[in-house]
Amino acid sequence: MGVATAGEHGPIAAGFTEASPAWSTIKVPIAVAATRSTADLSEDVRAAITVSDNAAAERLYNAVGPEAVDLVLGEVGLAARINTVKVRPEFSTFGQTPLSAADEAVLASFLACVEGAGPVLQLMGHIEPSQRYGLGTTGALFKGGWGPDTTGSYQVRQFGLIPSGAGSWAPVGLTALPADGSYETGQAMLDAAAQQLAASASLLPAARCQP
Repeated sequence: MGVATAGEHGPIAAGFTEASPAWSTIKVPIAVAATRSTADLSEDVRAAITVSDNAAAERLYNAVGPEAVDLVLGEVGLAARINTVKVRPEFSTFGQTPLSAADEAVLASFLACVEGAGPVLQLMGHIEPSQRYGLGTTGALFKGGWGPDTTGSYQVRQFGLIPSGAGSWAPVGLTALPADGSYETGQAMLDAAAQQLAASASLLPAARCQP
């Protein structure tokens, strides 16, 4: 399990701290880049965030291009850039972008200050019920992602902002690597971690940019 938050002096992470595939969590910066476009991409933005629609995300990515997404990542202070190489033929290039839980906590912390992020953050509060585990049990604004490694073992991850009291939000990033490799166990791990974080949310640092 990897857990991270981010405060005034940068990210704080524990457990699994390596960068690994972002999976569908990368749809957030793609969607932000799309909201800046002059084209009306709002329906695909909604589908990519609320139901994690892969075809919608692919259309958004093709419409804006990698440079626009890299600009969003840079604006929140990340050095990571979106993957453009077909690492695994069965999956999107962008979903294989390596991000750590700490990277995603930083993304959550600064996201609200980025141009175009407002509508995306609103949608992150309306994730469809079957994906509302983990941070989704805490009233968070969040996005999840999941997928198997080359052996078939799942990684399940989420990032977002959890309510921390007095109208404030705290940034968190979570990555579960279940020992049995199953998506279901990964979900349960995120449930447990999210509930522990929620119970101590007032002790977490406030996001640098509040939604």
